[in-house]
Amino acid sequence: MIRNLIRGIITLVFGGAGFYVGLILFKLNLFNFLGGQISPIWTYIIMGIVFAVIGFLIAPVSIRGFLVLMRWMDARLTKIPTHDLMGGALGVIIGLIIASLLSDTISQIPFLGPALSILISLSMGYLGLMLGVKRKEEVFGFFNVFPRFRGEKTEKIKEAKAERNLEQIKTNYKVLDTSVIIDGRIADIVKTGFVEGVLLIPGFVLEELRHIADSSDLLKRNRGRRGLDILNHISKETAIKVEIYEQDFEDIAEVDSKLVRLGQVLEAPILTNDYNLNKVAELQGVKVLNINELANAVKPVVLPGEEMLVQVMKEGKEPGQGVAYLDDGTMIVVDTGRRYMGQHITVLVTSVLQTAAGRMIFAKPKGVAGKKSMEFSSTDEVNLLG
Repeated sequence: MIRNLIRGIITLVFGGAGFYVGLILFKLNLFNFLGGQISPIWTYIIMGIVFAVIGFLIAPVSIRGFLVLMRWMDARLTKIPTHDLMGGALGVIIGLIIASLLSDTISQIPFLGPALSILISLSMGYLGLMLGVKRKEEVFGFFNVFPRFRGEKTEKIKEAKAERNLEQIKTNYKVLDTSVIIDGRIADIVKTGFVEGVLLIPGFVLEELRHIADSSDLLKRNRGRRGLDILNHISKETAIKVEIYEQDFEDIAEVDSKLVRLGQVLEAPILTNDYNLNKVAELQGVKVLNINELANAVKPVVLPGEEMLVQVMKEGKEPGQGVAYLDDGTMIVVDTGRRYMGQHITVLVTSVLQTAAGRMIFAKPKGVAGKKSMEFSSTDEVNLLG
């Protein structure tokens, strides 16, 4: 509907322009070769109709071109600082005012006057734009519009304050990754009060969560909805502040790469449990707070030779092995523990293995370990007597 209305307006404008052109052509006696066979009114009507048809035909192209131009200008103007825009606009206004004062005199020159007036208006407007952008501080200081341009001392003080605020923001932000949100343990960690500052949730992470929550796969959909529920829980039921970071990095496609770039820009650590993201971020100098490493760090320390009471739950990979678990989920491999399936036994820790996936404890039943120790002592005694 709007396009049709605009097309009609363009057609009427072109028709009016054709009517005016016909008037000019008739005044210049350009139709004398027709021997006066066409009356003036028909000249105006014919030219108006011709121009209206031309306007009607080129209207769609003109509308599309205008929309493309507007999108281009919008993309460009959004990247230009506000102070530059205001300074340039003020410069253009001053330049056009000066050009209008000069045009009153120059326009009286025969033949060249109108063309020179247009040329001077364009030149003074462009000159004012450039001066307004490059000398915006002096322009605003002269008009006393913005106090921050009144003196160098005030400017330096505010710049230092802005830098301090930026440093404070950088040190307080913790950027959340998609994996750590879906994992859910971050909510319990935040509730304990060990995490300080502001939890920053990038908009592209929220978008990824939304896509996961809308997935046709049931498991992915449940994980995505769980992540959104955890974010709501953190923002509503914990004391820590949660903020959404709306800026996106359109030149980067992958979410992990965007997180690394955001960590570099804000100099803020990334909260994650993604092993690959952890390594990539560390290679690019971004600090990482890994939930898995935190979980391993808070597990109780077990030393070889310690005793513990465990229940053998299932068979191990090797023949005769049994597997037990501590309360925190740490796996204990019990040598010759298969015979004690389903029983609570006391074991002696023989070694502890720390891996990227977690901690593994190797142990032997206490009675077996003691028996072997006694057998070794008896053999050693026989050898010594022999």
